[in-house]
Amino acid sequence: MRILVATTANTGHFEPVVPFARACAVAGHDVRVAAAADFAEAVERAGFAHLPFAPAPPEEAARVFAGLPALDGATPADIQAGNVTVVREVFARLDAGAALPGLRAAIADWRPDLVLRETAELGSYLAAEAAGVPHVQVNTGTSSFMDILAVVEEPLVALGAAPGLAGLRSAPRLTLVPGSIDGSAPDGTAAPTRFHEPSSDAPPHQLPEWWSRLEDPLVYVTFGTVTAALGLFPTLYRRVVDELAGLPVRFLLTTGAGDPGDLGELPSNVHVEQFWPQGDVMPHAAAMVAHGGLGTVMLALSHGVPMVLLPLFADQTHNAGRVAEVGAGLVADGGPGAAAGLRPLLEQVLADPSVRSRAAAVADEVRNLAPVGDAVPLLERLASTTMKG
Repeated sequence: MRILVATTANTGHFEPVVPFARACAVAGHDVRVAAAADFAEAVERAGFAHLPFAPAPPEEAARVFAGLPALDGATPADIQAGNVTVVREVFARLDAGAALPGLRAAIADWRPDLVLRETAELGSYLAAEAAGVPHVQVNTGTSSFMDILAVVEEPLVALGAAPGLAGLRSAPRLTLVPGSIDGSAPDGTAAPTRFHEPSSDAPPHQLPEWWSRLEDPLVYVTFGTVTAALGLFPTLYRRVVDELAGLPVRFLLTTGAGDPGDLGELPSNVHVEQFWPQGDVMPHAAAMVAHGGLGTVMLALSHGVPMVLLPLFADQTHNAGRVAEVGAGLVADGGPGAAAGLRPLLEQVLADPSVRSRAAAVADEVRNLAPVGDAVPLLERLASTTMKG
């Protein structure tokens, strides 16, 4: 079976698809990844052959992003309006329009039996529908956030989609998000089939002894890989350090695109790295402070780590609300300025065993889902129509 994976040039969108793609490869199927030409390194690092397509014109995407509200001081309504603009104008109009010729060519030349696409990569939906190739969506957000996709119809119809987007709504969906966090799928869309990525049986990696008081609980602080490039570094990060450093804990802070040296002198209980493998941190963490990106949230919950979330943009406000609703963490609402209120929330999370027990309950829910390898027979059945043709 030939499987064409399609993704935008976004690590947070590609990562949820990778476990399913790897499971198919392990089962002996031929898997290739179609992505923008500038995403080649990420695709090859994940171990897949790359089929490049054209990225959206950067100057046009820059104009869209320049018109969004500034993150510092943005309200939840501002963030939601920005989400709608990005989904409609970037993902559905610019990205899909630029990718479509390359994706049509990839399907015509390589003749895949199935297209496995992530939520925001919409050119592959158009190309697969036109070619009559079955397509499956891997959700990159919660199902209860997916109603934002209602805004993509106008630009996709302009690119050749049938009005109503029946194929997009009815296509099978896969997700790594358990039901308690995922919420309900929007009316008229397929409910997702849930899986989990089994963790390694190897003992967890030990962290370097960066701190002198190793008996203090470890708190992991991260705002993802791109936040620092959005005008919030180093001010937000330094604000968080100053707010939390007086607590009797060890902090590991990652800065992503930001240079740790720009934070200045740090307290002895704070260690900063630009990047660190999150899977190495979670087994040791007593709590996490983060922005609410779904990948980071799900990794923490799969280890039973409770959290304090400071949502900043995209779907983070929604994800934080889902975590708070199940009782696995607390939320500092109000954007970057809410960093001033993080300390009492973190103290509460560290002191309240019920928050940790609810996070542990979500971890149990994740472990009880079917492993991603069980998705392969489902994908084989969906592809069988073209393989017989």
